[in-house]
Amino acid sequence: MNMTAARIYNRDGVTLVELLTVIAIIGVLTALALSGVSHAKGRAQQIRCVSNIRQLGLALQQFNADYHVYPLNVNLHWSDGGEHATTWKTALEQAALSGRDPWALKRLGSNWWHTTVWHCPAIPLSGFTLGTKTSNTYYSFANYGYNAYGLRRWEDADSLGLGGHKGNRIPTNAVDSPYLDSPPVRESEVINPSEMMAIGDGFIGGNGVIVDTTDNRGRLQRTSGLQDIGGSTARSYLRHQGKANVVFCDGHVESPTLNFLFEDTSDDALVRWNRDHLPHRERLQP
Repeated sequence: MNMTAARIYNRDGVTLVELLTVIAIIGVLTALALSGVSHAKGRAQQIRCVSNIRQLGLALQQFNADYHVYPLNVNLHWSDGGEHATTWKTALEQAALSGRDPWALKRLGSNWWHTTVWHCPAIPLSGFTLGTKTSNTYYSFANYGYNAYGLRRWEDADSLGLGGHKGNRIPTNAVDSPYLDSPPVRESEVINPSEMMAIGDGFIGGNGVIVDTTDNRGRLQRTSGLQDIGGSTARSYLRHQGKANVVFCDGHVESPTLNFLFEDTSDDALVRWNRDHLPHRERLQP
C-alpha cells in the first residue's frame, strides 16, 4: 500500500465539503417531511370542511322541503317568529340542525356558530385588528357563506341569489331597508338546482380581490369594487390550496378553484351564481 492510500484509509475525520453535504441532505429531507405534514394537515382540514358543507346543504334542502322557499339572508321582522328567523344561519340551525328556537340560540350568544358544522377548520376562531393609534377595527374571519345575492354589484337593487328578491342597497331617501319587504325565493325559481351554488366557504370576490372577513351573516358572492383587507386575497388562496368548497342546491359538493369562481368570465362560471341560470355578464362591470 502506498503512502497516499494509507493516508486516505487511516483518516479519522470528515472534510468540510462532506459535512456541508450531509447538512444539505438533512435540510432537504426535513423540508420534504414538513411539506408532507403540512399537505396532510391541509387535506384533513379540507375533508372536514367538505363534510361541514355537505351537512349545511342537507339542512338547506330540509328547510326547502318544509317551506318550499329558501331562507332569507336577513329578516328584520324576526320578532314575528316564523321559519326565517333573523338570518339564514339561524333559520337553518333552528329548523334543520339543532332544532333550537331563536331565544335558545340567543342565550348561547355568538358562540353557537363558532362550533360544529359552522366552523371551517382551516381558519382560526380569533380574528385580527387593523388601524392606527387612534382608530382600530377588529375583523373576524368568514367561515361559511350563503349565495344570497348571486352575481351582483352594490348598485343592483335586485338579487339573483337565494337570500331574497332584493339586494342590500338602501336608497338614499328610504326610511327602511329593502330587507323589510324582500320576499323569499321560491323553490321553483331556481331553474337548475344542480348548477346553482348555495353555501360555501365565506368568500366575496371579483376583479382580483377576495375578502375573507365576515359581516356576521356570511356571504358567498361575486361582485366588484372590493378592497383587500389585511392580505385577505392571499389568505383566501391559502385556506384550501386555492379552492373553495361549495354545496349546490341539489346537495352535491364541489371544490372549484378561486380563479374559476371569481375571475373566470365564461358562461359556465357565471351561471352558477344566478338562480335564473343566466350569466348576467353585464354585472361584471365595476
